[in-house]
Amino acid sequence: MKKLQIILMLAAFALTLSCKADNKKPNMQLLAAIETPKKEHYIKVALLLDTSNSMDGLIDQAKAQLWEIVNELSYAKCRNDRPKLQIALFEYGNDNLSSSDNYIRKILGFTEDLDDVSKELFSLTTNGGSEYCGAVIQESLNKLDWGNEADDLKMVFIAGNEPFDQGKINYKDAAANAKEHGVVVNTIFCGDYRHGIDSYWKEGAQLTYGEYMAINQYQQTVYVPSPYDDIIIQLNIKLNDTYVPYGSAGKEKSRVQHEQDANAAEYSKANAVSRTVSKGGHLYTNSTWDLVDAEEEADFSYDKLKKDELPQELKGKNASEIKKYLETKRGEREEIQKQIMGLNEQRRKYIAENTKETSNGLEDAMVQAIKKQAEKKNYSWE
Repeated sequence: MKKLQIILMLAAFALTLSCKADNKKPNMQLLAAIETPKKEHYIKVALLLDTSNSMDGLIDQAKAQLWEIVNELSYAKCRNDRPKLQIALFEYGNDNLSSSDNYIRKILGFTEDLDDVSKELFSLTTNGGSEYCGAVIQESLNKLDWGNEADDLKMVFIAGNEPFDQGKINYKDAAANAKEHGVVVNTIFCGDYRHGIDSYWKEGAQLTYGEYMAINQYQQTVYVPSPYDDIIIQLNIKLNDTYVPYGSAGKEKSRVQHEQDANAAEYSKANAVSRTVSKGGHLYTNSTWDLVDAEEEADFSYDKLKKDELPQELKGKNASEIKKYLETKRGEREEIQKQIMGLNEQRRKYIAENTKETSNGLEDAMVQAIKKQAEKKNYSWE
């Protein structure tokens, strides 16, 4: 009996030592969660626009419908996270461009700066030329950073109205390269649906499992007014007051922000509302020039702020005072954005209940294609 007691005591002692040793072991799952940064998901859209003489209507639609496209994409989710949006912009088929470059110009690489996208769209002009679809698709593959993340949505949208097989670079070769990059090519023919098929636009999309669509580039954008529009526009004025420009580019970027407000309003009150809604959402960020957005970046440091680049209201203030000021501005912005998004929900409901089905060519084509391709990667929409 005594021997059994000794054995049991030794077993209990060994078990105690084992438990203590286990408790000293790090929680590997916890460490992995701490050490592995959260992976961002992206919707990457390269917009390739024909800017030859006959494409004024297409460019007009792009200007008028940008913010509704952005707003629709803001509702996307990937594994319960909100993906970020990056847009790149090319023009092709314009005689003002160099023939040695196949009449192609990269206007913007992938950017999250939506004001820059709007600014460049409004600067586009048309002039007759040669439209080389294969060449501009290949150019977008060569000159853009598409990344290697399998969960990212990587899409080219090419719009035009000339045969798809023109130029020295075969569109089939460009499509094969797109597939290698994991990029889907969607084609938007500006004209008759059957004509687009006969001129290879449908095949150009199908080679990468993309969507072929035909639109009337001369169709006017349909705007639907709501009882909430005036309030949302007034909130935009208050929202602009929460931005704190800094650095050499701060004043210029703030000017561009106001300029794009005016450009949106040029089309209609409803379009100005759409832009304000975009500014109230998570896709509209300006960390390169606004201190409120910049402070949320991982590499932000008050010690790195240059005194001579601070706005007048922050001159002579110490880090603690600057931080308090930015916290106040952030609080104001979040409250205004909350109001905008709440009113927009009522606006969306009103529009759905009080209008017949409408069609906006470029917007509908892009949103439908994006949603269809997003489903294949388990993206969802609210």
